[in-house]
Amino acid sequence: KVDVWVFKCLSNTGIGKVTAVDLARRGARVVLACRSKERGEAALVDESGSDNVVFMQLDLGSLTSVRTFAETFLKTEARLDILINNAGQIYMQGRTADGLGMMFGVNHIGHFLLTHLLLERLKRCGPSRVVNVSSTAHNFGKIDFDCLNTHKALGLGTSFMEVLQVYSDSKLCNVLFTHELAKKLQGTDVTCYSLHPGAINTELARNTSSVLQMCLKPFTAFFFKNPVQGAQTTLHCALQEGLEPLSGRYFSNCTVRNVYAKAKDDAAAKKLWEFSERVCGLV
Repeated sequence: KVDVWVFKCLSNTGIGKVTAVDLARRGARVVLACRSKERGEAALVDESGSDNVVFMQLDLGSLTSVRTFAETFLKTEARLDILINNAGQIYMQGRTADGLGMMFGVNHIGHFLLTHLLLERLKRCGPSRVVNVSSTAHNFGKIDFDCLNTHKALGLGTSFMEVLQVYSDSKLCNVLFTHELAKKLQGTDVTCYSLHPGAINTELARNTSSVLQMCLKPFTAFFFKNPVQGAQTTLHCALQEGLEPLSGRYFSNCTVRNVYAKAKDDAAAKKLWEFSERVCGLV
């Protein structure tokens, strides 16, 4: 029996929903965590044919919400075999409830804290896995630690290219987090993986301008994957047997891929981990 945690910001669409439904159809118990109770429950109705799918409210933009979710989960769920951090594909500037840059807070810090809070349960239920959904955009990312220390954000610009840069930076955080997490999990029965799901035709760009969305529609229709196709690498990392020796690695199209040096930089990964601990009040 497998217990799975899956989160999608708008969970009635996209690869989060498809992943949850697929796992439920395989007989897993799925805990779907998302901000909107109405949209979360709507995503579950009649989709999986399973009565073993439950909703728990979670806002990754609030550290209090993350802690409340973890507390509730640990009290009500006996097992956690797979933690899928499919969340926070947020593509917009702003601030979280805790004053963090929106994309840094939602796309990285929320996952970092949640994983920390659930890690002992994952260890107890091993062999278990953590799957972090990143993006090929991480290749264009950089971590400006001066900006993080001063502004608790990856960047402050609001132009299209500046917002795209911050999004890419947040996706690099996902890959570096996975790299460092794998080191800390050595000697346990927990492994972790990051991945690029493919360019997905979902609501990721819902916070961009209507003009840009209209311009992108013809391209997304022909060149982007649909959510079912996009969920396959997530499912591969969650379920494929024999991946344990590849813990900490990055996957695309269900295949392990090499990454640039900056995405496996030990010093940067450790520095990001330690900064994230301070932000979350863990040290």
